[in-house]
Amino acid sequence: MVSTELELNKTESELEEGTTSESTLALYEDTFKNFAEGEIISGEVVALSNKEVLVDIGYKSEGVLKLDEFTDPHTVEIGMKIDVLLENQEDDEGMVVVSKRKADKVKCWNDILSKMEEGDVVEGRIFRKVRGGFMVDVGMEAFLPASLVALKPTKNLDQFLGQGGQFKIVKINSKRKNVVLSRKDFLEGEKQEARSKMLGEIEEGQIVKGRVKNITDFGAFIDLGGIDGLLHITDISWGRISHPSEIVSLNQELDLKVIGFDKVKERISLGLKQCQASPWDGVSDKFPINERVKGKVVNILPYGAFIEIEKGIEGLVHISELSWTKRITHPSEILKIGDEVEAIILSCDKESRKIALGIKQIEQNPWSEANDKYKEGETIEGEVRNLTDYGAFVELEPGIGGLVHISDMSWVKKINHPSEFVNKGDKVKAKILSVDIGERKISLGVKQLEEDPWPSIPEEIKEGVVIKGKVSKVINFGVFLELVGGFEGLLHISKIPESQSKNLEDSFKVDQEIEVNILTVDVEGRKIALGLIEEAVSSAS
Repeated sequence: MVSTELELNKTESELEEGTTSESTLALYEDTFKNFAEGEIISGEVVALSNKEVLVDIGYKSEGVLKLDEFTDPHTVEIGMKIDVLLENQEDDEGMVVVSKRKADKVKCWNDILSKMEEGDVVEGRIFRKVRGGFMVDVGMEAFLPASLVALKPTKNLDQFLGQGGQFKIVKINSKRKNVVLSRKDFLEGEKQEARSKMLGEIEEGQIVKGRVKNITDFGAFIDLGGIDGLLHITDISWGRISHPSEIVSLNQELDLKVIGFDKVKERISLGLKQCQASPWDGVSDKFPINERVKGKVVNILPYGAFIEIEKGIEGLVHISELSWTKRITHPSEILKIGDEVEAIILSCDKESRKIALGIKQIEQNPWSEANDKYKEGETIEGEVRNLTDYGAFVELEPGIGGLVHISDMSWVKKINHPSEFVNKGDKVKAKILSVDIGERKISLGVKQLEEDPWPSIPEEIKEGVVIKGKVSKVINFGVFLELVGGFEGLLHISKIPESQSKNLEDSFKVDQEIEVNILTVDVEGRKIALGLIEEAVSSAS
C-alpha cells in the first residue's frame, strides 16, 4: 500500500516535470474510475463560488455545475455528498461537465417508473409558467395544464406560481419521459373524501361550522368543507328580513344548526336562528291578552298589517281591527311600512306563533253606547254617505250609520233606485225602526215620518173613476202616473194601443198629463191599475 502511494507520488512528480513515460501515464490513469457519459455519479462538494460548485467525482478533474441547480442554494456546503450526471468527460477548457438537475430528473424518472402509476399523488411546487399551463417541480419537471390547476376556471393564473402542494399523476409518457399532473383532480378527490366523511358523521340537531359560499334572494349556500348546505332566508333570523345579505356576507364563518338532512339526495338544511333562543319562549307571559303594546309596521297585505312588537315577534292587525268608524278596503289607506303604532293584544298562540292585534281597540267603540243614544221610534237627522241598489246609508255620527231601505222611502211611490229619492250628501230626517248592537246595524225609515195614506185613500181614487195623472216614469212594461195625493198608478202596456206601445218613450213623456180611468185599487198590495180611455189616446197621439 505504501509503495503504491509512492509510485503515485512519483508519477504525479513526473507528470509535473513533463518526463512521463507511457507506462507511467497508464499507471496514473488506472488510479481513476472509468465513467461513461450519461452515467449518474456520486460526488462531494469541494469548493463554492457565487455562481458555481466544484464537485470531486473521483475523476482526473473535478466537475463544475451551476449553483442555481440546487433547489435551495443556501443549503450547499463543502463536504456535501450529491449525485450528478456526467454530461461530458472534458469540455473545451478540459473540465468535466456534470449536472445535478439532470441527475435528479433521471433518478426521479426512474423512481416514478418503478414506484408511481397514473392516478398516484405526488408532492411538488409550481415554479414556472409556460404556454398552456405550468411546470411543477416534483424532483423532475412535470407539466400542469392550466385547465387542471383549480376546481373552477380562473383568469388570474399568476396566483398559483410558487404554490406547493399535492398533485395527481394523470399521464406518464415513458418514451418522451414526461409527466402530466392535475391539481384539480387531487382537490376534487380531497373534496369528495371530505364530503363522504361528513355525510357519514352529520346528524340533525348537530352544530356545524361553515363558510358563506353564495347568497341568493331565498337564502345562502354554506360550504361545510366538502359539502354544501342551504341556509333558507326564513331560518336566518327570528325577525323579519327582506334579503339574506342583511345578516350574512360572503366568506363569513358561521356556527349553524343542522335542521334537516336527506342522505339519499345529500341535502342539508341549516339554521342560524336555531342557534339562539326563540323569542317566542314565554311569549304568553310577556304579551297577555288586552295588553297595550307598541310596534313598527313591517309588512302590509290586503287582509291586514304585520306589526313587529319585539325583535323576532310579529302580530297581525286584521283589516277589520283597524278602525271602528272608517270603511277600509286596504290597510295601506291608513298605515304604511315603518309606522310606529299602538295596539291591543287580542289573542296569543305560542304553538302556531301567531298574535292577533287590534288598533281600533285603543279608542272607545262608538257602538258600545249606541243602545242608549238611539232608540226605536226616535227621529234623527243625518247625511247620506253612500247609495246602493237596495238603499241609502245615512251617517248619524262618526262610526255609526243606519240604512234607509228602498222600501222605506215612500208610502205611495214605486222607487227602483235610491237616487230617485235622495242624493249622496243630502241631509235627511228618518225614524229609527230597529237597533242591533251585535250586528252593528240600525234600520231607518223616511216614509215612517208620516202616516200611511193608504187606509184613507182619497175619494178621487176609486174604481171606475176617470182622473187626470202626470207621467212620472216610463218603463219597459208600462207607464207610471202620479195621481192626486202623490199616489202612483200603473198604466200597463197591455192597456195601451199597439200603435203607442211599440215605443213607449216616444209615445209618453215625463210630466205629460193624460186622462185615465181607475181600473182597480189594491190597498193591501198598495197598487193602482189604470186604463187609457179613447179620448186620452187621441190626445196623447
